[in-house]
Amino acid sequence: MTSLLPGSSASRTAPRGSARAAAPRRWPLALVSVAGGAGAALGPLLVCLALGVSGWFLTDAGAHGTPSDGLRVGALAWLMGHGSGVQVDGVAVTAVPLGITLVAAWALWRLGRRVGEAVSHHGPDADAISDGERDWTVPVAGAYLALGYVVVGVLTHALGATAATAPSAGGVVAWSLGLCLLVGLPALAVGSGRAAIWSSYLPPTLVAAAGIARRLLATWLLLAALVLLAAFLVDIGTAANVMSQLHTGAGDVVVVSAVSLLLAPNAVGFAGSYLLGPGFTVGTGTLVAPSAVVLGPLPMFPLLAALPDNGTPPGWTTALVALPPVLAAVVVARALRRTPTLRLSEGALRGCVGGALAGLGFTVLATLAGGAVGPGRMRDVAPLAGEVMVHSIASFGLGGLVGGLLVTVWARRALRDADTA
Repeated sequence: MTSLLPGSSASRTAPRGSARAAAPRRWPLALVSVAGGAGAALGPLLVCLALGVSGWFLTDAGAHGTPSDGLRVGALAWLMGHGSGVQVDGVAVTAVPLGITLVAAWALWRLGRRVGEAVSHHGPDADAISDGERDWTVPVAGAYLALGYVVVGVLTHALGATAATAPSAGGVVAWSLGLCLLVGLPALAVGSGRAAIWSSYLPPTLVAAAGIARRLLATWLLLAALVLLAAFLVDIGTAANVMSQLHTGAGDVVVVSAVSLLLAPNAVGFAGSYLLGPGFTVGTGTLVAPSAVVLGPLPMFPLLAALPDNGTPPGWTTALVALPPVLAAVVVARALRRTPTLRLSEGALRGCVGGALAGLGFTVLATLAGGAVGPGRMRDVAPLAGEVMVHSIASFGLGGLVGGLLVTVWARRALRDADTA
């Protein structure tokens, strides 16, 4: 795609006849895009189906039910990862296992990039673009990609849904379109080379802030995951006690461990909300935050062993709210040291906007992490999304502002010392 850029060496030196002979084969855009979308959906679906059959066999060695029951469970798990929700004995379970969603997003990104490479030679060339012709290659390919993905989702719902489970087809379609828009479309733009061209027209400050937001969000999620793991290991005896009270065999332990891994991204969202200060609920009328822990009766699930003890937390837990701005300042400082600026306003803007964008990104994850997981009180198990948004934007934005200013001052002083020397 870089050869389409005006003034590129490839566009100047390649003879017309040889360029036509050396041009790669053009596959039909619609066919490649639809196949890519369907493949991105089928990959994780097949994995879920295989895990469903394996779980059916491990629980009681296939003594009850048939392999089709395991396949149906795997299909329902894939549908739940796409926001369908299910009914269990008449009780709505709306929580989304984000582990499945992340696997689906990863598959969509990989396939989307490959589809982008395959369709990169479609659309107008550089001369036509310079003459004002619009390049609709990526939007059209994105529409076909979403079509293939949604078709697989609708067929899976038609084959795996029952009157007792009643997953939402509308939820599957909405989540599938959202994944294709937020993951598939950028993957197409990157794979086709259009993203590199389009980003050159964006303000450098915005590009730098987006890079800072990506690093800060990834670092914050890593910190939340480490805190979650530490809390679980500290009270791992409780998890073992829960497993013993469930009277589970080796196969059941494997199944429960797999379910816990699928819910681990949700737990990371809860842990991050706790570190920010607002915390989360584990049932109606409960609160888990650095300032207070109010718990009620809990279901017997090993992952809940990571919860703090009921009652007034130790005094040092309130200091955890200082982690977000400090981490933001450190991440922004490290990022801006690679590409420093001498303007204080520029450094402050990059750090502050990058921190605010990271806060918005984490708010989305925290919002998706919760949902109803059972009857009665367990219909309210979620981070306090509204307060998380306020705290994350304020903490990350303030920390990013301080980090950006400090690095800019350091860069100006280093340049002044070099000039003096």
